[in-house]
Amino acid sequence: MTRPTRPRVGAAWRQLRDQLADIGIETASLDARLLAQQAFGWDAVQLAMRENDPAPVKGLPRLAAFGQRRLAGEPVARILGEKEFYGLSFALSPDTLVPRPETELVVDLAHNGLKDIKAPRFIDLGTGTGCIAIALLKKLPRAEAIVTDLSAGALDTARGNAERHGVAARIDFRQGDWFAPIAADETVDIIVSNPPYIAHAAIATLDTEVRDSDPHLALDGGSDGLDPYRVLARDSGRHLTPNGAIVLEHGTGQSSVLASLFRRHGFVNTVRHDDLSGHDRVLFAVWPD
Repeated sequence: MTRPTRPRVGAAWRQLRDQLADIGIETASLDARLLAQQAFGWDAVQLAMRENDPAPVKGLPRLAAFGQRRLAGEPVARILGEKEFYGLSFALSPDTLVPRPETELVVDLAHNGLKDIKAPRFIDLGTGTGCIAIALLKKLPRAEAIVTDLSAGALDTARGNAERHGVAARIDFRQGDWFAPIAADETVDIIVSNPPYIAHAAIATLDTEVRDSDPHLALDGGSDGLDPYRVLARDSGRHLTPNGAIVLEHGTGQSSVLASLFRRHGFVNTVRHDDLSGHDRVLFAVWPD
């Protein structure tokens, strides 16, 4: 009896590409290649070099399973279990958001504010995967961080990522809501955060990949999307050194109201920073001396 012929590697991942394209996924080619690499246990170069080889026997069922998950709307990063951010790979969990390229702007701005301080200290509120804090610590070898998250699962994920990247010894992990785990007299040079900023009613309108895969705890910013920022505006000043700063990601169209909110609570030099798409994305505000 003749065994069925295995498809070639190139044919296998292109078949998935075509299936994804047929349902309107714009990144079909990239998605199919990334899933094939994971299924076959190869990197991008190996996948390209072995285009004409028979697909690995054990890899084909894995690729099919990955493909079904992607066709059902699950993001590639969730299927792979990790996402690259600032040139580093971060493990994900159900308790964390998938790091996004726009958030790298928070790292850039915080780094500019910390790089000339001999031994800088910062707080990362709602750390999730830990991507902001870990990227900063990799760039600042003398820095130390306090990271907080309401979710114990997110903190476990962040701790694992910190160990993976060799910075866990410089992070103090604390569970709690915003500043609850921070002592009243603790101060730092900068506070960073990517808080939930989606209005509660708008969550149902989000893309399926976000709505059904990301934890709502990390998305829901209350009735107008600004509840976390009210807490941060009210309480951040007491935890900043003179001329310290806060660097916050926010949603498109929220910059003006947030700048006004932080000025009302004593912050100065509130500056809007746009992402690469030209959308207002990050607020930088200074606590006066």
